[in-house]
Amino acid sequence: MGGASMAESVTAHPDDVRLIRTLQVAPRASFASIAAALGVTENAVGRRFRRLRAEGVVRVAGIVDPGALGQSKWLVRLRCRPGSVAAIADSLAKRDDVNWVALCSAGSEITFAVRSRSPEQRDDLLGRRLPRTAAVLDLHAAAMLRQFIGGRGHFWAALRGTLTPEQEALLGAEGPPFTEAPVVAREPVVLTAEDEKMLDVLAVDGRAGLVELAAAAGLTPGRVSRRLRTLLERRVVHIDVEIAAAALGYHARANLWLRVHPSAVKEAGRTLAREPEIAFAAAVSGPHNVHAVALCRDLDELFEFTSDRIGSLPGLQSMEVSPLLKHVKQAGTLLSGDRLAG
Repeated sequence: MGGASMAESVTAHPDDVRLIRTLQVAPRASFASIAAALGVTENAVGRRFRRLRAEGVVRVAGIVDPGALGQSKWLVRLRCRPGSVAAIADSLAKRDDVNWVALCSAGSEITFAVRSRSPEQRDDLLGRRLPRTAAVLDLHAAAMLRQFIGGRGHFWAALRGTLTPEQEALLGAEGPPFTEAPVVAREPVVLTAEDEKMLDVLAVDGRAGLVELAAAAGLTPGRVSRRLRTLLERRVVHIDVEIAAAALGYHARANLWLRVHPSAVKEAGRTLAREPEIAFAAAVSGPHNVHAVALCRDLDELFEFTSDRIGSLPGLQSMEVSPLLKHVKQAGTLLSGDRLAG
């Protein structure tokens, strides 16, 4: 993919942004349906989508939520010895149960998200492997207690208004929109072998057709369609539209670690979820009880956003702003520079 940064080599055209928004609304919609909503030809939609995907600007993938399977999700801050951070981050990024990895704090800290499908997998990483790694100086793992925005909510507010209400109505939506809910389902879903095969295909291509999914699962397209609808409704999987932030002009990314009065945590999280700059927000365990990821156009905008709007949150007691130096993996997708590498 080369070493040039996205800011220098790829900038999304307004028509690109409209297509990205249509995918957010209906990620599995056919090119014909998208073309009808946008008033362009089906071939034009297909060409534009394939170019954006080839350039590492956008990727559509099915992301499994371990919470729907009864498993907890964790956010981890790892402080490492100088010179060891890149190797540890790359090793973490190769794990299937680690879906987000970034370098922060002048390159001495790794932040990552653990979404293990079993307690054994989680405990092996957090309880044995990392603590025994000589280069690891300190490890803090926070359990996610309530997610306020993320998944299908990614960039949702930032691209609101790109399409008209009529265009969005034409597209419809596949699966429920993101809503605040318990992180771990009270009635976990038990996956079948056929479900696992479907999810494997969707992890590679969230737009895979019913015929392809049926062939992988050994089912009829009709049964696959019904089962996929159930998995989407039960939030076992969501079809994620992953975007290279710099292509949309967001060059300053930061972790926000907030300490909020316990009585104000819910309202703070819900307020963050309404901010266009916030891509993810959750209540977590530990000394900082709210974590968020902010995406701004530059550091000055990040300063204005955090000092004026985040700084005035009711109940806010302290805030740590930790700019991301390098994004290694997001939503299960590796990055090369500022591009999605697949």
